[in-house]
Amino acid sequence: MDTSWWPALVAVVVIGLVVALADGWRRSSRRPSGRTRPPTRPPGRPTGPRKAPSRLPHAAEIWWADVPFEDGPGSKDRPCLVLSVRGDNALVAKITSKYHDERPGVIALPPGAVGDAQGRPSFLETDELREVPVSDFRRKAGMADPVLWDRVRHLAR
Repeated sequence: MDTSWWPALVAVVVIGLVVALADGWRRSSRRPSGRTRPPTRPPGRPTGPRKAPSRLPHAAEIWWADVPFEDGPGSKDRPCLVLSVRGDNALVAKITSKYHDERPGVIALPPGAVGDAQGRPSFLETDELREVPVSDFRRKAGMADPVLWDRVRHLAR
């Protein structure tokens, strides 16, 4: 029996496996699975006109918006509670998924209050308010609970 073809067959199989693994590795490195948006935007705001939301935000509503950082340039797409709207800007309190007990004025929100698919707990930070252009609002997530709104609406004054 002639077995001279055996090394050639092994070489073809090995090359095929290497190519398949390399292709799968290349495809998986394109974009992490499960992520639908970047966690933060690069520093600085893009130039040029932005598309305004289809509906303007109102006080007591929870929206996802591009909220500026408090300690430097840049911003992050995050939920926020609209406290007031004046002209082209809205005054908001940011909402985070991390509890910071060292910060005053942190209020726990019920799970799912911000339209989070995972239903993670959320915390309203009322100690540092932000001005956000109305054009930076992306989508409405819901309304503040009336008890919560009674507790924080004085911040807009």
